[in-house]
Amino acid sequence: MYVILVYDCGEKRVGKMLKLCRKYLNWIQNSVFEGEISEVKLKELTLKAEEFMKKDEDSLIIFSGRTEKWLDKQIIGKERCSINNFL
Repeated sequence: MYVILVYDCGEKRVGKMLKLCRKYLNWIQNSVFEGEISEVKLKELTLKAEEFMKKDEDSLIIFSGRTEKWLDKQIIGKERCSINNFL
């Protein structure tokens, strides 16, 4: 599946969340990630995030779809991490 993940964490947990999400997805902007991921890997990511999140202060939002081709993406300005698919 293709996901866009957005998080908002307290200062002390931002580094941990960034490091965790970079293991699974492509970092495209501050606190925003995207990429193809299996349901099992996504569940693994969310369980690991919940271990250090404070649910009354932090949030993790995941938008998911079948594939990237069903998503229109427009970038205005600098793209932080270009994702190119070469075959």
